Amino acid sequence: MINAYAATEAGGELSPYQYDPGALKPDEVEIDVMYCGLCHSDVSIIDNDWGMSSYPVVPGHEVVGRIGQVGEQVTYLHQGQLVGLGWHSGYCNHCHSCNSGHQNLCVEATHTIVGHHGGFADKVRAQAEAVVPIPDSIDPAKAGPLFCAGITVFNPLVQFDIKPNSHVGVIGIGGLGHLALQFLNAWGCEVTAFTSSDSKRDEALQLGAHHTLNSRDETAVGEAAGRFDVIISTVNAKLDWNLYLSTLKPQGRLHFVGATTDPLDISVFPLIMGQRQVSGSPVGSPDTIAQMLEFAARHKVEPKVEMFPMSKVNEAIVHLKKGDARYRIVLEAGK
Repeated sequence: MINAYAATEAGGELSPYQYDPGALKPDEVEIDVMYCGLCHSDVSIIDNDWGMSSYPVVPGHEVVGRIGQVGEQVTYLHQGQLVGLGWHSGYCNHCHSCNSGHQNLCVEATHTIVGHHGGFADKVRAQAEAVVPIPDSIDPAKAGPLFCAGITVFNPLVQFDIKPNSHVGVIGIGGLGHLALQFLNAWGCEVTAFTSSDSKRDEALQLGAHHTLNSRDETAVGEAAGRFDVIISTVNAKLDWNLYLSTLKPQGRLHFVGATTDPLDISVFPLIMGQRQVSGSPVGSPDTIAQMLEFAARHKVEPKVEMFPMSKVNEAIVHLKKGDARYRIVLEAGK
């Protein structure tokens, strides 16, 4: 039996929950959970904000642990190995996306916390291909958020071939943005943090930003016209996107990784006349996650985390919902 914490209804508190996962499939591994990050996406699934939740929900898609069991077909992972599991816990392995190394775009992928029990538990199972080894030099207690927030902001660097000399703006210095600043600085970019919080300006500079702009000061944002090669938005709020488009250079890109649910109100002429682009991306493929972990290890990129025992998961959720987390929350299993 697996011991977990689950929500049985939309918006409900998590309570102890046991389930029998059955026999281990030949292509699966079972992970003994050590740590699991708490992400806004976990809360969205608990509350069914996206209309895709299946109850009972066992959240947790930033899993770090050691492999306890290995399926008979798995040859490249071994018992006791330190690994991580992110948003996807399996892929179809036969579609064009899977066959071309973009498993993260597989439309039949298994989501770790949707129709599948996640990592707020003592154990979690996943297809071996979705599980990625963690380098020895990365602190296991801080590794979990890299499997969601970290890969979400790292993936566009690879997918869109962002150059080391690019001037990149980051909107929102929170759970995603504070990692984006670190990755972009290490990548070699000139980095500007857009933030509405005075308290985060000095911290943004410490995290890797070279400049800051007050995102609530339309005049200051407007004066940045034509400055950026790329702007990465990590927020889920509706902003004046045409104003941000005006800050892009010709052929610049406004890229979304924050899941705003409001339609984008964008004028087409700034796109046409400047040959600008608007895009979005999800988490990365297993190969890109591995690249991200290697890069993070080499450049000492790590999330700033607050630790909670797994038994205090409901308190951690309240802390996150209040916006008090600086910047990621990690739950410690067995406590």
